[in-house]
Amino acid sequence: MVDVTRRFFDSDLWYSFTRSPVIIVSAFVTLLFVGSAVFAPLVAPNDPFDLASIDLLDSFIPPIWQDGGDSRFLLGTDDQGRGIFSTIIYGSRISLGVGFASVLFAMVLGISLGLISGYFGGAVDAVIMRAADVQLTFPAILIALLIDGLARAVLPRDFHSEVWFYVLVLAIGLSFWVQYARTVRGSAMVERNKEYVQAARVIGIPPVLIMLRHVLPNVMGPVLVIATINLAIAVITEATLSFLGVGVPLTSPSLGTLIRVGNDFLFSGEWWITIFPGLALAVLVLAVNLLGDWLRDALNPKLR
Repeated sequence: MVDVTRRFFDSDLWYSFTRSPVIIVSAFVTLLFVGSAVFAPLVAPNDPFDLASIDLLDSFIPPIWQDGGDSRFLLGTDDQGRGIFSTIIYGSRISLGVGFASVLFAMVLGISLGLISGYFGGAVDAVIMRAADVQLTFPAILIALLIDGLARAVLPRDFHSEVWFYVLVLAIGLSFWVQYARTVRGSAMVERNKEYVQAARVIGIPPVLIMLRHVLPNVMGPVLVIATINLAIAVITEATLSFLGVGVPLTSPSLGTLIRVGNDFLFSGEWWITIFPGLALAVLVLAVNLLGDWLRDALNPKLR
């Protein structure tokens, strides 16, 4: 463990990270959002989902620095009397939860199909890649809307309100698997013809173990870069679906739902209800995108 830690701190990746103030700030902001989301009950001043602590008389309170502000609510309150700061923390928890789960699902599906397609080739490769080509002709948000709409049409309304998280993960994840599959397929096609893979075949190692032990480790660098960038896209996709009213239910608002609710009061003067969740979403996505761009350049041997 000590040797692994020492090699990491002596690596070019760590050197590149410490020499970029922008990336350090981006990493700090990302960790701040993730930490606040994980420990939301401890960090948030109040629980926006605790009906016993919500008072409608506290609705539409402006931020603390404006006239009429309340020290209990740093960024003001919404139409239900919930603190905007607390709802942003809990909303980030939902948005990041959906984002991480969607990326993980897309990674597992895309890597599996990419390994199978690149290792076996032939008709299997043709079928998987043609399916990927067809999906690439449709925008990711359209695919997510289609899958979410089908789930709403097939599932009973009461049941859908209980499984909305899994429906969103499925909808967003299925729109992202192609990038992983195409990247892994290209690397697998190169690796399968190398001598160590052919030697593994000769001694009778099953294809599944060859793909997992020998081929997969050689493609994890590009996959991690794609996953980092896709996390930001997944958060935006979830926010878009929730803003359109087909994502997270109003009883469990994410950042997109908060922006949607606040949009109804934007022109009546209660600007803070939608502006602050929108800023939080923009900062989170920007920080994750900057990390993804840095990771792509840092892992590119041609730029070292």
